[in-house]
Amino acid sequence: MVAHQHAEIRGSRGYYRTAPFDPRFPNTNQTRNCYQNYLDYYRCLKTLGAKGKDTRPCQWYYRVYKSLCPISWVKRWDEQRDDGSFAGRI
Repeated sequence: MVAHQHAEIRGSRGYYRTAPFDPRFPNTNQTRNCYQNYLDYYRCLKTLGAKGKDTRPCQWYYRVYKSLCPISWVKRWDEQRDDGSFAGRI
């Protein structure tokens, strides 16, 4: 109960200290959750941007993957996206 309450702490802009519970990833190991939210962020930007819509809703995925993913992974994935070798489908 305490961990759930901690995940629900939000400031005026919707920030939180830890990622909220995602029932798709019920296990302690959050590697897939990290990767999926990274993909979802860039998919969201691509989809909404192509339609000329506001991409602010995509920030939710950004905050989640930033709170879950090691910086070294994100840096490597960003480099792979930049050079066209990223294996994920965005």
